[in-house]
Amino acid sequence: MPNTLRIIFAGTPEFAALPLQSLINHGYQIIAVYTQPDRPTGRGRKITASPVKKLAFKYSIPVYQPESLKQSSVQQELQNLNADLMIVAAYGLLLPKAVLAMPRLGCVNIHASLLPRWRGAAPIQRAILAGDTETGITIMQMAAGLDTGPIITQESCSILATDTSAILHDRLATLGANLLLTTLPLIASGKPPLQLQDSSVATYAAKLEKQEAMLDWTQPAQLLERKVRAFNPWPVASTYYDNGVLRIWEAYAIAASLNNHNVNIGTVIATSPKGIDIITGQDLLRITCLQLPNKRKITAAEFINARDILGVSLA
Repeated sequence: MPNTLRIIFAGTPEFAALPLQSLINHGYQIIAVYTQPDRPTGRGRKITASPVKKLAFKYSIPVYQPESLKQSSVQQELQNLNADLMIVAAYGLLLPKAVLAMPRLGCVNIHASLLPRWRGAAPIQRAILAGDTETGITIMQMAAGLDTGPIITQESCSILATDTSAILHDRLATLGANLLLTTLPLIASGKPPLQLQDSSVATYAAKLEKQEAMLDWTQPAQLLERKVRAFNPWPVASTYYDNGVLRIWEAYAIAASLNNHNVNIGTVIATSPKGIDIITGQDLLRITCLQLPNKRKITAAEFINARDILGVSLA
């Protein structure tokens, strides 16, 4: 029976907690959880356990938190667990070849894209940034390269025009948990269907950098809208305002003829309860939710009620 498998689960954020909970709910034997060491989080920089660690503690599952899996002592500890399978989901640490070979059935990964598109660290955000209309989950047999292993199963889902990374993340986490359950019997058979990836069409989802979030108003409004959605909840799209940085949580592009507007790109040309309209390299971007430094998020209507920014440059 598949649920007699001795499984090690390796993951760290909320994306990984959902499939772990699903495995527990369906009676799978999780003999150990590997997760990243506790880190400082939030404005108070309080040392905090990962969502996966918290869940493991709730069910009294042994937790291991090595800084790396490269040390021989760490690898020996993992080997001694005598696992049938290791399931990896947004773990955040590299698995050396020696570790990949340890479980009887190898290591499988839950990846938030339709591989070989968007291999790498930020597939959800990069898909939104690129204007993709479809993404999904891939469960693959892990190999030494970056998300290069053969595909076992895939399931697609739409990217909606209003999706932020936060919204799409939650949809994909649920999809991944469900797909894992249907895939595990195939893996347990010892002969899962394996489809090699076509590396010639691979794209790479580079890790997000904080500086990417600063908006360049010379770019088209459609691209700026995608940046706002992709960078929500982190690092959050930003612009300059009043000698500080204004965070933009929600915005959308508006088609407009700018021939009659003899003002610079990045200038606020209209305000209303519906939003704050800014000239871009092409069309207008309407901001609907924003945040001043050290303040709460507010609507555009609340923002303009307290200040007059018509004609102000945000560039």
